[in-house]
Amino acid sequence: MDVRIEESWKLRLKEEFDKEYFIRLSEFVKEEYRTKTIYPPGNLIFNAFDLCPFEKAKAVIIGQDPYHGPGQAHGLCFSVKDGVEYPPSLKNIFKEIEADLGCKPVAGGDLTRWARQGVLLLNATLTVRAHMAGSHQRKGWEEFTDSAISSLNRERDNLVFFLWGAYAQKKGEAIDRTRHLVLESVHPSPLSASRGFFGNRHFSKCNQIDKFFCFFKSCR
Repeated sequence: MDVRIEESWKLRLKEEFDKEYFIRLSEFVKEEYRTKTIYPPGNLIFNAFDLCPFEKAKAVIIGQDPYHGPGQAHGLCFSVKDGVEYPPSLKNIFKEIEADLGCKPVAGGDLTRWARQGVLLLNATLTVRAHMAGSHQRKGWEEFTDSAISSLNRERDNLVFFLWGAYAQKKGEAIDRTRHLVLESVHPSPLSASRGFFGNRHFSKCNQIDKFFCFFKSCR
């Protein structure tokens, strides 16, 4: 199957595209876009991969589902286009960045600037029905994104994996802690942020790994 995705990722994931689960997934997703309102726009399903080629990835943030409200999802976990109101988890991420790094992030919720620096902003499930969180779970996306994480774990060294919340931590169970830095805490959701996300200092810990890049610290 010919899938439009950035070439270095296409090389690593090409075997997935011909597996039975991915063929079924593709048929399901095409029908969903034809008959329902689905996010993100179809041309942005693989945006996280397209903006962060395999060899340039330095850090990975694992989310769960795309946002399911109008105008929010654009293929990067936790990110929204500039001009869109910050979702609560993104607000808390920015609060922790300010507290940890002593610097207000650039105005705007579009995290494309992080992706271009080498942060893979990967949701476990890459599509969702409007206003129906979790509606495309267990259709095959999880197996596909597991393969992407496995390729990074196996072929790269000294990456930083952010596992926020039980779901991301379970998805990252197989990451080799002897070769990669794995940062775990509760999710930045308002339901849990005060129980360990605030004060986790994950952003400064990540920045210490690569002295040539200062991830996340983009001041006004």
